[in-house]
Amino acid sequence: MTDTLAGKVAIVTGSARNIGRAIAHALSARGASVVIHGQQDQAAAESVRGEIVDKGGNAIVHLADLAHEQACRGLVDAAMSEYGRLDILVCNAAIRRQKPFLETTFAEWREVLAVDLDSVFLMTSAAAPHIVAAGGGSMVCLGGSPSHLGTRGRSHVCAAKMGVVGLARVLANELGEHGINVNVVAPGHVDTTRGKSAGQSSSVSSERAMARKAQPEEIAAMVCHLCLPAGRYVTGQTIHVNGGMLFAGA
Repeated sequence: MTDTLAGKVAIVTGSARNIGRAIAHALSARGASVVIHGQQDQAAAESVRGEIVDKGGNAIVHLADLAHEQACRGLVDAAMSEYGRLDILVCNAAIRRQKPFLETTFAEWREVLAVDLDSVFLMTSAAAPHIVAAGGGSMVCLGGSPSHLGTRGRSHVCAAKMGVVGLARVLANELGEHGINVNVVAPGHVDTTRGKSAGQSSSVSSERAMARKAQPEEIAAMVCHLCLPAGRYVTGQTIHVNGGMLFAGA
């Protein structure tokens, strides 16, 4: 069984920084051509593309606001226009907000769900026909272990991420016959750069099995595995990469 993605094409949403950037690098290192996506920061996205090209990889940049259907379709069209095929979709783009439930407005609720859940539906629906045409492939959605714990101040984020779990299970059932595996990778606390609206990063409990934050590359390694031939029989799963956060309840 080959351990390569040579000749494959991947879209990684939200790949201008943090976990998405690490995923783009991991897939490229295995031979995939990668579409780097960001919403507004052209310089950050181009920086990731430059890093990949400098290592001998192949990547393009496409900016899009994934809260809008046409923007999602445009991202998929960009991949098809440049490379003529699509094999892998990683839905990583998300916005994190922190506010107590009783203070959360419907507009704030909808803002989060539009990106964290709706865009996953829009991207998977736009990408699926092309992955089917390519003879099968992989879809990986980024969830979050805090959603399974019901983390305070994250009602909108938790609802969206749990919605992604349900959607991924259905897609695994419906797309499996076309050779597509669909999974969720749910990180715990990761050492990333956070926007102010996301709130302060939570501390890591010393009682956890691994009392540290993950590096983005550790999350990326699991995502990449699920896209490789060796991981393609895994489907419909939510895989927690969290250093024991979930079973420790911390």
